[in-house]
Parts: sequence; structure tokens; C-alpha cells
Amino acid sequence: MIRFIASRLSGMVIVLALVTLFTYVIFFVLSPDPAVQICGKHCTPERIDQIRTSLGLDQPFWAQFFTYVGGLFAGRTFMVAGSEVVCSAPCLGYSFQTSQLVGDMIVQRLPISVTIALGAAVLWLLGGVSAGVISAVKEGKFLDRFIAGLTLGSMSVPNYVVALTLQFLLVVVLGWLPFPQAVPFADDPVQWFLNFLMPWIVLALTYAAVYTRLTRANVIDTLQENFVRTARAKGLKPGLVWRRHALRPALTPIVTMFGMDIAGLLGGALITETVFGMNGVGKLTADSIAKNDQPVIMAVTLLSAFFVIIGNFVVDLLYSAIDPRVRTGARA
Repeated sequence: MIRFIASRLSGMVIVLALVTLFTYVIFFVLSPDPAVQICGKHCTPERIDQIRTSLGLDQPFWAQFFTYVGGLFAGRTFMVAGSEVVCSAPCLGYSFQTSQLVGDMIVQRLPISVTIALGAAVLWLLGGVSAGVISAVKEGKFLDRFIAGLTLGSMSVPNYVVALTLQFLLVVVLGWLPFPQAVPFADDPVQWFLNFLMPWIVLALTYAAVYTRLTRANVIDTLQENFVRTARAKGLKPGLVWRRHALRPALTPIVTMFGMDIAGLLGGALITETVFGMNGVGKLTADSIAKNDQPVIMAVTLLSAFFVIIGNFVVDLLYSAIDPRVRTGARA
């Protein structure tokens, strides 16, 4: 097990290093002039030179890259308007358009994105898996066809259409929910729940549909396996056959997909946050793309990659616990 974890950790480090190098090349080498892009439309040559010097863009490429990577581990200092701005580790850069450290901007927005992602994940996991199991049990019957129609509709309608429709019906027409805004849980738990409920529902709908279809297919396939037939032939109760023999192997692929989905969403749900005006990492990404704020875009890209890599590592650990053959394959 230790060797398995060590091999996965070493792979994580290599992948994260390659992602960092790749994103740095895109944002600070392939761009026509990163200093001009960062500075914006209304900028003086002196300001451009200041940004270029502060970011180390006047140095050779590898010196620039290692300075950036060094800032992630040891921090760095930026010269802004003749004064030093200390960026503590992990330093993700400095936004000259907002005059803020990128790390501080992300830390302020990250709790909202995490709340939206985790709340939606609970809904789509419970709803999708439950609906998939019910659909498999009622295969070919009316309930199965009804659930299939719902999942097809959920997958066909874009998130922003669902968001705008729910917002109009639940907020404007019926007045059942407030217009979503970030209310701290400690201030008012009820209002916190009501404000995040609509973003959770919108984000969970599409994922729940995918999980329903995948769960249904996996359960139906598993029920045809020989070990399930053997369990039934031994006279085991149907509930016991489902719990011990059918559901566990059928839901194993869900672990992989769930880990990747939740890891990707921790980097921000761009469409959902933008439509509802929730100031999470996704909304920050949209605003930064509109402003061409490259340090922020690169930092969010690295953050998303980090979450995906960590999610993949956690999935590998869960898989090794569920199926010991994974560890055996790694040693082989």
C-alpha cells in the first residue's frame, strides 16, 4: 500500500509540474506581449516596463519560469508604483488591473465555489444514484421510461436556460426563494440554505441525469453476472443480493466519475456562478477573461488542475480500498 501511494504521489508531482510549465508557456511566452495584455488598453510605456520588470519578463525563459515556481513555494516580491508588495507562499501572482494579490482574490472567492460544488454534489449523487437504481429495478416499465425521459430532458437543456427559468419562477413570480447571494452560514443558516438552493439545483440537474443513466446501465449489467445468479440460486433474500452483490460492483465506476466531477467544480462553476452573480472562482474566471487578466487566469487554471490531480489521487486510494487488484496491478 505504501508503494502504491508513493507511486501515485510521484505521478502527481510530475503531472502538476508539466501542467505548470504548459500553462506558463501559454500565458507568458505565446502571448504577443504579456505586459501589454496585463496592463490593459489605457497604459503608458513606463507602466508596461514596470510590469515587465516586476514579472521578470525581461529575463530568459527558464529564469522566469523558476522564479514563478519559486514563488509558489517560497513567495516573492513585486514592485508596484515604486513600492514592494510581498506575496507570501504560495504566491500565485499579482493582478495589476485590480491591484491585488491573486492568491487573496482566490481565497475570498473559493468558499462560495466550494459551497456550490459540494451542495450540488450531494444532490446529484443522491438523486442520480437513487433514480438509476429505481430505473434498473423497474426496467422496461412506466417508471423506467419516465425517468429516462426526465434524464434526457435534463441533459438537453443548457444550464443557463434552467437557471433563468427557475430564477423567474421561484424568485420573481412565486417569491419562494430570494435572489441568490453569498450569505455566511454562521450569520443565518436558513438564509444561507435558501440562497444556495437554486444554484445547487441548477448545477446538479445535468450531473444527476448522467449519473442516473450510468447507474442504471451498471446495475442492469451487474445483475446479469454469474455471481449474482449464484447468490440468488443459494436462496439469499433479494435485499441482501442487492446490497452485497449487485450494488457494490455496479457503483464502483461512480467513484471515479464523482471524484473527477467534484474536483473540476471546486475550481469554479463558471456558468452557474455567472448567471446567478455569485462571486465564486468561476465568476472570477469569467471577469478575468473579459479583462484579459492573465495572472488570475493562469492561477485559476493551476488551481483547477491541482484539484483534478488531487481528486484523481483520492479516487485511486478509494479504488485500491474497494478493489485490491488495483494495488496488485501497480506492483506488477
